[in-house]
Amino acid sequence: IQNAAPNSSLYKKPFSESFEETPLLVAVLTYMGYGILTIFGYFRDFLRHWNIEKCHIAHEREQQKDFVPLYQDFENFYTRNLYMRIRDNWNRPICSVPGAKVDLVERVTHNYNWTFEHTGKVVKDVINMGSYNYLGFAENAGACASAAIETTHAYGVGVASTRCEIGNLDIHEELEQLVARFLGVESSMAFGMGFATNSMNIPALTGKGCLILSDELNHASLVLGARLSGSTIRVFKHNNMQSLEKLLRDAIAHGQPRTHRPWKKILIVVEGIYSMEGSIVRLPEVIALKKRYKAYLYLDEAHSIGALGPNGRGVVDYFGLDPKDVDIMMGTFTKSFGAAGGYIGGRKELIDYLRCHSHSALYATSMSPPVAQQIISSMKIIMGEDGSTLGMRQKQQLSENTTYFRRKLREMGFIIYGNDDSPVVPLMLYMPAKIGAFGREMLKRNIGTVVVGFPATPIIESRARFCVSAAHTREMLDTVSLVNLQTPSSDPLHDGRVMGVRRSRRSVSQLIFYLTDSFMCLHLCV
Repeated sequence: IQNAAPNSSLYKKPFSESFEETPLLVAVLTYMGYGILTIFGYFRDFLRHWNIEKCHIAHEREQQKDFVPLYQDFENFYTRNLYMRIRDNWNRPICSVPGAKVDLVERVTHNYNWTFEHTGKVVKDVINMGSYNYLGFAENAGACASAAIETTHAYGVGVASTRCEIGNLDIHEELEQLVARFLGVESSMAFGMGFATNSMNIPALTGKGCLILSDELNHASLVLGARLSGSTIRVFKHNNMQSLEKLLRDAIAHGQPRTHRPWKKILIVVEGIYSMEGSIVRLPEVIALKKRYKAYLYLDEAHSIGALGPNGRGVVDYFGLDPKDVDIMMGTFTKSFGAAGGYIGGRKELIDYLRCHSHSALYATSMSPPVAQQIISSMKIIMGEDGSTLGMRQKQQLSENTTYFRRKLREMGFIIYGNDDSPVVPLMLYMPAKIGAFGREMLKRNIGTVVVGFPATPIIESRARFCVSAAHTREMLDTVSLVNLQTPSSDPLHDGRVMGVRRSRRSVSQLIFYLTDSFMCLHLCV
């Protein structure tokens, strides 16, 4: 499904995104696969209950059987019986810089992923398609690393205090002034943790009697912040402006529940790039609705800042909009800048208010000085203030790599989601057995990627997520895109099955292919 912008007058360039509906046959067989896994999960629980199979699960002692249970068996059913079988695809320890290539610590398990042992070996030069290193600044050499080392010698690593006490350094103020200038806003504030930037600042902005309109695919930090605020939360369909406008009109027409008093504040919360879908927010339309219905706009640019726009200033720059039209501009330094932490930018009155009311500002330890310097150095390179063209070349390289990689996967027939300009590239797997098989087979070919399944995605939309970086070479991207055509696996059930679902007109071959994946679920259970 090609989702083009319906209100083209608001866009200065073509805007389209592709999302392909799950084929009926794929959906049925995916549910069948989860059904098989669930049945075997209950069977394993039966064996554990009678001590036929060794139980690795944490449980209460016999003396505490009359207490309120600490561990809810049914709530942990998915983790215990499904996730645990493919847990080796996550939390892999690395022992190098997360650049274009990484080194992995090799580990093995002798009890089906309940515990791991390190072999002492290192898997060298794994192509890194999982890190959010969009502009390639996550390195241990170069101008940014050298500046961070100098700052460490001057300030040390830790501050050991909050900003409002004795942890406010001159480098922090320099960073905030630079961020405000980079974003084109009056003022900004930096925080030591990106997740807390959302979860601790939204409660300071809204409260009881306020309404938050949240995109259904917003990040967990936004969801948590909205819940902690005590505001009423209503969810609109992903990037669906008709759904958002209906909620706005209903909110203004009916007001608060029971009393029907006007809402004290209506806050629209969206992201720049959605990290699981690879889609870009329809910001021109959101701003138009926000102005029409006198609402406020909170924009999370965690994945889009640095990665989008001719100047690397995020989705606002990408659409050529005025930063003043966004009331609260939030972003993180963990992706494009190769550092840690987050920021909020906007009017000076807003930032001054947050300095006094934000829990993250009042109670959290200040950002580490070398981290702050890493952000300053990388941001100046992006802005071209370092006297070189490195920033411009990195942004151009990221754009070219993104376009090339997406085009290559489409030409091979794979189903991928998102916007053509998004460096987040989800490749659909659908089948539960493919989640583990894909991650393992890619690692065998020296490619590290992220595989994602339920509950992080809808149950029938499991996927692999590639994050394209400016540090990737064309040869690396060719290796990743062509690796699915190679099948050197020794396991006949996995041989040739690591690829994502591909479009085919031959229904019989498709049926055989999908049924094989169902049998892979049986193999996974056993």
